This record gives sequence, C-alpha cells and structure tokens, in this order.
Amino acid sequence: MPTRTRKWSAEVTRKSDALDLRDKVFTQDDPRRIARSLKRSAERSRRRKASAYRSAMSMLTFYINRAGRNLPAKRRETLEAAKRSLRRLFHRSRSAPQERAKVSSKA
Repeated sequence: MPTRTRKWSAEVTRKSDALDLRDKVFTQDDPRRIARSLKRSAERSRRRKASAYRSAMSMLTFYINRAGRNLPAKRRETLEAAKRSLRRLFHRSRSAPQERAKVSSKA
C-alpha cells in the first residue's frame, strides 16, 4: 500500500466540501480580512449543511486546532482575533460559560 505524505487535514483546508476558500486565506496578517473572506465563502456556498456562521467558524477553528502546538503565538493571536471579527460580522456574541449556565438553570 503506498504511503501518503500529506495529511488528510491539510487536504480539508485546501479543498473543503462545504466552502470554496481563497488561496492562503489563513496566512493573511489582517484578522478582519480573514473573517471577511470566510464569511464571503460561507455565504456563497450552496454545499454547506450548517448556517454560514457555523461553517465559517468551524473552518477557522479546524485550522487552529490542526496546527496545534506548532502554531506560533503571534499567528494564534491573529486567528483568534479573526474569530472575534467573524462573530462581529455575523452579529453574534460569545457568552461566557457562567452566562450560559445561568440561562440553562432558569429554564
């Protein structure tokens, strides 16, 4: 059986079934540009199963997790800032775990 030199996760980033990503979108230095590009790709896609927000955020999170410890701190900062920008672009907020617990306990 031939050995594979490329990892499946790199293939997912390059050729997603759900989103058509721009080349080198995750290597950009501006978090807002990364977020806008992901939003644009997610909104234009007709193959995604989840909402545009969830698809874009999932792809960004997948990239961050795939890099793991090999991701330099400065790069991680940029990508985490891109997450915040993506939330703002989609008019979403990130509730703290305490807030989610309060809401679920009131139900």
